[in-house]
Amino acid sequence: MAKQRILSGMRPTGKLHLGNLQGALSNWIALQNRGDFDCFYFVADWHALTSDYSATEEIRANTVDMVIDWLSAGLDPAESTLFIQSAIKEHAELFLLLSMITPLAWLERNPTYKEMREELSQKDLSTFGFLGYPVLQAADIIMYKAYGVPVGVDQLPHVELTREIARRFNYLYGEVFPIPEPLLAEVPKLLGIDGRKMSKSYENAIFMSDRGDALRKKVGAMFTDPQRQRKSDPGRPELCNVYTFHGLYSKPGTVAEIASACRCAAIGCIECKRRLAEAIAEGMGPIHEHRDHYACHPEEVRAIIEDGNVRAARIARATMAEVREALKIKHEL
Repeated sequence: MAKQRILSGMRPTGKLHLGNLQGALSNWIALQNRGDFDCFYFVADWHALTSDYSATEEIRANTVDMVIDWLSAGLDPAESTLFIQSAIKEHAELFLLLSMITPLAWLERNPTYKEMREELSQKDLSTFGFLGYPVLQAADIIMYKAYGVPVGVDQLPHVELTREIARRFNYLYGEVFPIPEPLLAEVPKLLGIDGRKMSKSYENAIFMSDRGDALRKKVGAMFTDPQRQRKSDPGRPELCNVYTFHGLYSKPGTVAEIASACRCAAIGCIECKRRLAEAIAEGMGPIHEHRDHYACHPEEVRAIIEDGNVRAARIARATMAEVREALKIKHEL
C-alpha cells in the first residue's frame, strides 16, 4: 500500500528558535518517524519575498542554515524529501494558473491577512504578492497531491482556502487534485523572553543554535510571574513562562519539585532560570553536536538539498503535465 503524502514548509527569514522546534519541526519529525507517511518538507523562499522583498541578501544563507537546523533536529533525508521551493519552477506556473480562478474576495477575507499586516506594520505589504500568497501556498500543497498538511489551529484558514481552490479547479477542469486534510498538532505556546509571542521580528527568541553564555543570558532575562517581586513572594508557576520551558526541558521530577518550591517561595526566579538554562543546554546537546557536523560539511548539506530538489521536481513535472492537459493548453511542437 502506497504511503500517504504530507507536505509542509517554512520561510527562511532567519534562525529557527525553540518555538519553531517545539512547534512545527518536532511534529514534522514525529510524522516522519511514524513510517506511514511520505513526507515532503520545503524551504519556502518565494514566500519569504512576500514580506521581505526589499531585503533579499540573507535568504540564501538563511536557507542553508535552516536546512542544517532541520537535519540537526532529526529530519532524515532518507525518510523525507527536503527541497527548495524556488528550485521547482512548476510552483510558479501552478500559482499563475490558480490565480486565474481564485476570487479576490477569498483572499481579502483571509483572517491572517490583516493580522500579519498589523504585526508587520513597519513594512509596506500593500502588494499583490502578499495578498496572493495563499494561492502560492495552495500551489505548493496540491502540486504534490498531498493527503495532509501538518498545521497548528491558527493555520487552519490557510488549509481551508487551499481546499476551496482545489475544489474550484476540479469543478472547472476535472478531478486532478485530491482535497488535502489539515493534520492538527498540539503546539505548546512558548512565549519569548519578554513575554510576547516568540518571534525573530520581536528580537525575543531563544534560537536553536544558542548555547553557552548566549543561552544563559537570554534565559536569565526571561519574563516571569509579574506579581512575584521578591524571592520571599509565593509564585504562580502556571502563569510563568520559565515554568512552561521547564515542562519541556526538565525531567518530570524536577518540574514537580520546581512547581512546589515556587509556590512556597523556596526557590527564587534567578535559581529557577539557572536550572532551566542547564536543562535546555543538556536537552539541546545532541542537536548542537549534529549542527556542528553539518556546519563543517556544507557539501553534505548541498547534496541533500540537490537530491531533494530532483525528487520533488519529478513529481511536479508529472502534476503539471496533468494540469496542462486538463486546461487544454498542452501544445505539441
